[in-house]
Amino acid sequence: MSREGSFGSFLRKRRIEVGLSLRAFCKLAGEYAGNLSKIERGRLAPPDSVEKLEKYAKALGITGSDEIRDFLDLARISRGEIPEDILTKDELVNVLPLVFRTVRGQKVKDDDLEKLADLIRNT
Repeated sequence: MSREGSFGSFLRKRRIEVGLSLRAFCKLAGEYAGNLSKIERGRLAPPDSVEKLEKYAKALGITGSDEIRDFLDLARISRGEIPEDILTKDELVNVLPLVFRTVRGQKVKDDDLEKLADLIRNT
């Protein structure tokens, strides 16, 4: 099932916004319509090939380096992966459990949240 905010729902929304049918997008991006339909519906994970995702981005008119990075990150997150540049920063990896607890609504100490905020500001 596709979740709001997932890679698949973003892809479908953006594809429609730029006026591309499923088949027209597939022709531009070099993808099979059946696979793309499954990706959009959350039945198939996004591709892990950066080259393929960059083709998707180009077909969707995503051109800025920050927009492309966000697009690639959304694909990684939808596959259940943490972006590699985050994994190389030990101090960020060490606070991920705190982030997860916070997102889940679990009680977190104010001091821990302040440390997290400082880390994010300084990264």
